[in-house]
Amino acid sequence: MNALSDWATYIVYSAFWKLLRLLPEKSAYKFFYSLAARAYKRNGKRVRRLRSNYEAVAVGKTKDEIEELVQAGLRSSMRYWCDTFRIADWSVERYSKTVTTENLHLVTEGASSGRGVIVALPHAGNWDHGGLYICSLGVKVHTVAEHLKPERLFQKFLAHREGMGMKVLDLDKSVIDQLESFLNQGSLVALVADRDLSRSGIDVNFFNRKARMPAGPALLALRTKADLITAYVSFTENGINIKFKGPYEVNRNNDVKREVELITQRLADAFAEDISQDPSSWHMQQRIFIDDADFKERVSS
Repeated sequence: MNALSDWATYIVYSAFWKLLRLLPEKSAYKFFYSLAARAYKRNGKRVRRLRSNYEAVAVGKTKDEIEELVQAGLRSSMRYWCDTFRIADWSVERYSKTVTTENLHLVTEGASSGRGVIVALPHAGNWDHGGLYICSLGVKVHTVAEHLKPERLFQKFLAHREGMGMKVLDLDKSVIDQLESFLNQGSLVALVADRDLSRSGIDVNFFNRKARMPAGPALLALRTKADLITAYVSFTENGINIKFKGPYEVNRNNDVKREVELITQRLADAFAEDISQDPSSWHMQQRIFIDDADFKERVSS
């Protein structure tokens, strides 16, 4: 991407972002849901990938039920993006009273103890809404983001999330030492952790298929005294529900490589249990299973 096209992309994206913030709420969501319907009709690569992911996790569903799930998943994805564009304008009442939680004490007690908390979660619901809610409770939230191009757009996304109270680190840089430091200060580190196709990822059994997930949550748990928990963010009629589970066993006396594998499998099992209960909130439109015939190893995800 050259400088001119970078600038054009940034201008178009910023204008679109501003317009969506100005639209009446019903009009904005209606527009995004229409995009979901169009995407389903086009049946492009991402839609086909979403379908294949649902076929793997919703075993026993009929073809028609899978198609209904694909349409619901696309609507979840578009709801996530519409929320993301508009969330900075939400009132405190809007983002706090539209959240319900299960086992919130796993976050608050871990943070207040000074041990820190590692929250591993899949691509489900709106995790930004969840992060904003946790920040509102006075918990310091740190996370990472994949580096986007153009650079100005990436910086806009960082400013957007940090404006909500979260500290966001660039995933392209070595961040594990920084995250470890934050945890040792009693902060919360949230990591979307259901996909890492790079060679550094950990192979797991996921819905009786072979998938690969990041080692980061397990490594941080081994290098700190932080509690390791999971969160599943589900869409509700008016907002989100966050289900926290854990803390998960961490044996710091075990061989590190083996323990990372064991911990990552525990997280995969927790994700699978939650996805099974509400698959449409899991809007994963990228490859996650590596036992497909066309999968090719790569250096990075």
